[in-house]
Amino acid sequence: MEKFYHPSSSPGNQTDQSNVDTSGYSTLSGDESFAYCRTSSDISTLSERTDETSCIDGSSPMRWSVSMSVAQNQTILSRLEMKQHTDAAEKEAIDQEAIDSDIEMMKERFSKLLLGEDMSGSGKGVCTAVAISNAITNLYATVFGQNLRLEPLPPEKMSKWRKEMGCLLSVCDYIVEFSPSFSQNLQDRTVEVMTSTPRSDIYMNLPALEKLDAMLLDILDSFRDTEFWYAEQGSLSSDRTKSGSFRKVVSRNEEKWWLPVACVPTRGISEKSRKLLQHKRDCANQIHKAAMAINNGILADMKVPDTYMEALPKCGRASVGDAIYRYMITTERFSANYLLDCLNISSEHEALEIADRVEASMYTWRRKACINHSKSWDKIKNQMADGDKNDKNYILASRAESMLFCLKQRYPGLSQTTLDASKIQDNKDVGQAILESYSRVLEGLAFNIVAWIEDVLYVDSTTRQQDK
Repeated sequence: MEKFYHPSSSPGNQTDQSNVDTSGYSTLSGDESFAYCRTSSDISTLSERTDETSCIDGSSPMRWSVSMSVAQNQTILSRLEMKQHTDAAEKEAIDQEAIDSDIEMMKERFSKLLLGEDMSGSGKGVCTAVAISNAITNLYATVFGQNLRLEPLPPEKMSKWRKEMGCLLSVCDYIVEFSPSFSQNLQDRTVEVMTSTPRSDIYMNLPALEKLDAMLLDILDSFRDTEFWYAEQGSLSSDRTKSGSFRKVVSRNEEKWWLPVACVPTRGISEKSRKLLQHKRDCANQIHKAAMAINNGILADMKVPDTYMEALPKCGRASVGDAIYRYMITTERFSANYLLDCLNISSEHEALEIADRVEASMYTWRRKACINHSKSWDKIKNQMADGDKNDKNYILASRAESMLFCLKQRYPGLSQTTLDASKIQDNKDVGQAILESYSRVLEGLAFNIVAWIEDVLYVDSTTRQQDK
């Protein structure tokens, strides 16, 4: 077959010829076809070669634009590399500052614990248990002391609470108890060894407290974009609501004069928000009960100080008073709640005074029962549980304990009694000190959250009634 080949005179003709139908060349052999085909790389090389020969002096504008774009790209890449290097250096410096801050915080905590809060270093400080208990209490006051409303914790306070509590609670990782166990040695012999396990009270209570802690922080963190807000006590008459109408002044308990006033829209909050608030209040209330139960259990396990026992009156009747004593001794079916109703307690200060007196009389009667039976109180309780309940001191002590329990249930925000404060100050057990202080501050936080939610619900209820 005859071959048709028309060599092109210029590159432009080659481009035009590429659009010609090539079906007539299908009968060519592979070698012959390859001779007349030009790859894209050949075309590119040819174009570059043509440019170089046509503009040898380098004065072509296209050449200038290419050179300038390359220089600009190199400058931009250089700047990006410098910025990335600067950002990495700044991030590394910030991380190092955070690490240095954490190290300084740990040094401060460690030093105060060793010195027993005696900065003079003269050895007159408190014991380690009291020092770590005070550290947890002071940390709670620093983080939550100014938090008087339902709102998320600021990030810096949240970070401070988690870091420093983690540092203080890490002591519990090294409080262990040893128990015998069996192991196989290299000679396949069974040998008895002592293994260390976390102390039982810490193993049971600390994870529960950490869970309660996380739940309380989650409740506070959930109060974002709420339908209620807060105003200072003196700004109620002049401020306007978010909807534009005047805010209604709601009377409040004067005992909480230092707290900001909760405010709601003129028609109250929505039904959905109200139910959500009630749910959160119930959750916080359950957390409060759990923390209080743990705290009461830890305090009950602490040893009663000798100084407290020595200061007890010889007669329990003199401590509790004639009116309460007559009801406790003459009534066959004792009701602590009925007795508390008859006392007409008007303030928490009066309730705390009665709690101190009842607790002192309870230990007085317990001591008499132990002397009469020459046994410890736990053994006497077991003996009385078997049916012998005729001992007057045992009956009075049990009724005083029941009355004290009901009194604390009726006044959950009651301050520490004299005995509780004495136990905390005289305690030498570091594990008990951590559990007691941790549960106490969580109990206080949960109680505050419940009270703040109830304030909002009270304002909402009053506003809706006024709107009707």
